[in-house]
Amino acid sequence: MLSLLKMAVPVGQLLKERGQTVAVSESAAGGLVSAALLSVPGASGYYLGGASVYTQTARRGLLRFNDATAQLRGSTEEYATLTAATIRDLLEADWAIGESGAAGPSGNRYGDPAGHVALAVVGLGRATRMVQTGNDDREANMWAFAQAALDLLYDTVKAN
Repeated sequence: MLSLLKMAVPVGQLLKERGQTVAVSESAAGGLVSAALLSVPGASGYYLGGASVYTQTARRGLLRFNDATAQLRGSTEEYATLTAATIRDLLEADWAIGESGAAGPSGNRYGDPAGHVALAVVGLGRATRMVQTGNDDREANMWAFAQAALDLLYDTVKAN
């Protein structure tokens, strides 16, 4: 059985030890990244907030993107980095995660297949990662995307 707590304990402990904070902008993971981070006891010491930015309307409203920025192609490292940097600035966090992909069962409007996700972490260091699960199972991909985002956050925080 998948466990939100097990997914996030390592990064939650690391952030608490360092006295650092995190914000999240996620899309295809549907809130699982935030849910995992919040499942760790003491999350209020490091989790500042997050947004499920699933539509262009959400890009405008939650991330305050203008019309041109809201039209940017999602599911790319560039877009994931922009969403991470934006949510980090808005919430004044030390770190932020940006996630954008295609959970399935079909691909996205950009032609990316189900199981494709772009991830970014922005903070005292920066990192991006593309993940292809090769799977069209929506829920399985959402869990995989959340785990990959938390792993990237852990690796990036640890390295900096």
